[in-house]
Amino acid sequence: MFQWQLQLLFLKQKDKETLNNIIMKILGIDVGGSGIKAAVVNTKTGELITERHRIPTPKPATPEAVAEVIKKMTEHFNWTKAVGCSFPTTIVDGKCIHSGNLSKDWLNVKVDKLFRKATKLPFYISNDADLAGVAEVNLGAGKKEKGVTIVITIGTGIGSGLFFNKKLIPNLELGKLLHSNGEIIEFYAADSIRKKEGLSLKEWALRFDELLEYTRVVFSPSLIILGGGISKKYDDFKQYLGTDVPIKVAKFKNNAGIIGAAMYANKRLKD
Repeated sequence: MFQWQLQLLFLKQKDKETLNNIIMKILGIDVGGSGIKAAVVNTKTGELITERHRIPTPKPATPEAVAEVIKKMTEHFNWTKAVGCSFPTTIVDGKCIHSGNLSKDWLNVKVDKLFRKATKLPFYISNDADLAGVAEVNLGAGKKEKGVTIVITIGTGIGSGLFFNKKLIPNLELGKLLHSNGEIIEFYAADSIRKKEGLSLKEWALRFDELLEYTRVVFSPSLIILGGGISKKYDDFKQYLGTDVPIKVAKFKNNAGIIGAAMYANKRLKD
């Protein structure tokens, strides 16, 4: 057991309030298709305590190459405690059960164990959209919302998080649905496809609206929260969306994954 964990165990028995203050500040890392970002987070408020640091995602993004970047990231912050990490694919008990958009080599890799081996630190890993949703539903755009809330992150791929009364129902993969043309819908409507095919914002938004309509029919959400880089352009494309479901832009924008990762680790340490 790590020395700091022994200290926390002692404090937990002695002073629960002191314990909460110590583990309130946690390093959150967000692994993305183009960049790996991190910051130390106040998990009570969602505030970034440090400047955000970004390192380009290696090409190819093999497990070994990404683990090396993760090590550099922890060293950048001189971090010696537990780390929360959001990862761009389906994660079950720390294991990658879908190769996602990084590399086929990730399938069945125990990501938490890999990163722990590289850094000698405990890692708490979960899906990136799920953890962005944790931040937004508890502290951000969905803070006051009840019922079904769906968070959709639009970037290299399309991620999604499903919440009912703020409780996460993990590993919803809307981006893996099949479009009527037979292809996976994130290969039709992700922001990376907009850039690759040179689509206008209107052309892309009409594609994305098809996903929103499917989401409305299947899940009847009371709120949809949009994240990812293109969400910053929401005012420029919202007129092309036909859904009658209320939509909000993520409060924490591209920091949601970092914040949610830190919050996730904080919760796991308290459990």
